[in-house]
Amino acid sequence: MAKNYFNRYVWLIDTINRRGPITLAEISRQWQRSAINEDGAPLAERTFHNHRIAIEDTFGIEIKCDRSLGYYIANGDDLEGDGVRQWLLESLSLNNILNETKDMRDRILFEDIPSSKRWLTVIVNAMRDGKAVQMTYKSFWRDEESTFVAHPWCLKLFKQRWYVLAYSEDKKEPRIYSLDDRMIGITVLRKTLRMSPKFNAREFFSNFFGVFVGKELKPEKIRLKVDAYQVNYFNSLPLHPSQTLVESHDDYSVFEYYLASTFDFKQEILRHGPQVEVLSPQDFREEVMEDIRQMAEKYGQPIR
Repeated sequence: MAKNYFNRYVWLIDTINRRGPITLAEISRQWQRSAINEDGAPLAERTFHNHRIAIEDTFGIEIKCDRSLGYYIANGDDLEGDGVRQWLLESLSLNNILNETKDMRDRILFEDIPSSKRWLTVIVNAMRDGKAVQMTYKSFWRDEESTFVAHPWCLKLFKQRWYVLAYSEDKKEPRIYSLDDRMIGITVLRKTLRMSPKFNAREFFSNFFGVFVGKELKPEKIRLKVDAYQVNYFNSLPLHPSQTLVESHDDYSVFEYYLASTFDFKQEILRHGPQVEVLSPQDFREEVMEDIRQMAEKYGQPIR
């Protein structure tokens, strides 16, 4: 796909998504004012329909026409339930805004995601083509690297790192591998990818926070006490889909979760410092307390 056409598709999706329903005449007027329209020419009807068909083939986004109103995204409701395509729409919208306001690019800052630069495209292509891969991987906790055949099932972004959940033929189970410096190499094989037709990525991670999963970790009810001035942050961006507000007081609130008490979740709790307290279960509360005790000792303040 030529770069200039890709930018046109981005612009057209975003314009209809933000302004639709919108007539073709109005789309053409908007296009004449667009910063990516170098010659300022109107958008020809034939070109528009070619773009519309290409957008559906490439992105799965359907642009249809209501004769009395104009063009709109027909499967908008489906997109809202599709995390990938919803993320795509939001990313395209931001990309379009940046193209329209190039003089502001140095005033809009993003978090860098190093793991997306080398291996992400390779894994996506293998998943798309239904192929297994050969991975060479070196854990941060081991001195030696290992090479094995794996079947990539899904990808997950967590805290600026991309991870792939892949079935390892050596381990005979699905495992998480980071696409950062731990991944030494990936080669796409001719071997057909094996994955259960019942596998659902969202369900697989539904009882966990982050990417650490394990058969030995069972979901349970966890209650957190959150100081009042942190409550709005929790309400606006829940830690987990199971988050439920069970108590509300002037100086604190209590949230309940149903998930496994993984390392990632414990780290998230500790990140909030004294503003968040584990109330239950008791064994998880004591585990967090032990970490706090060890942290205090490192600063020369033993807890009795």
